[in-house]
Amino acid sequence: MLLEYGAESRLIEQLSSRLGIALGCTSIEISLIPSAIVLTTLIGDSSVTTTRRAHDQPINMSIVHQIVSLCILAEQNPRNVMLIERQIGNIHANPYPKWLLIPAIGLSCAAFSHLHGADWVGFWITFLASAVGMAVRMELSSRKYSMLIVFAFTAFVCTLIASLSLYHELSTTASIVFSSSVLLLVPGFPYINAMLDAFKGYISMGWGRWTQATLLTLMTSLGIMLAIGLLGVKGW
Repeated sequence: MLLEYGAESRLIEQLSSRLGIALGCTSIEISLIPSAIVLTTLIGDSSVTTTRRAHDQPINMSIVHQIVSLCILAEQNPRNVMLIERQIGNIHANPYPKWLLIPAIGLSCAAFSHLHGADWVGFWITFLASAVGMAVRMELSSRKYSMLIVFAFTAFVCTLIASLSLYHELSTTASIVFSSSVLLLVPGFPYINAMLDAFKGYISMGWGRWTQATLLTLMTSLGIMLAIGLLGVKGW
């Protein structure tokens, strides 16, 4: 769960070890790759090794925080396996409601465009493009599409709507509108995790997360290029 929901590798390793010891294990040995975890549990002279595949999930620090709290609870109640199993079953996401998240994303992208000099017409077009783009992204993600497809199609939709700024020259800052409307697709968290993993010695995890973030960036660029090619926009 930590790997799936975006925790850095050092945190995954530390929490696994702490939780195992709190539950009575001698030690925990763990090996991480971007798509799976290999875990060896040592209890006295016996050991059990298991591999668990990590599935793509949206980054969710709420779940990571709940697991950290669970580890602290296990250390305060050592060897209480039933309590920990019950608490693991209660871990759940706490997503923001769509009616709040969609306009908030639109407002943040529009505010960025205004800070970079967009006029007020451009501000509202950016708001509309990024809000609709976020709605599209959430809908496609809920249907379990690949994140690469989600990012490309969302970028395509955002750019199409942002092109309204060119209609009868509604906005004099169309280039700012185009660039600001797709900011919701910047994979900042994967890039940060990639750098943290690399600096802390988890080279394979760092490269894996860097590659994933780069692919998301490339697919976003592809969606933008398809849209501006379809629209015949020159110079942007």
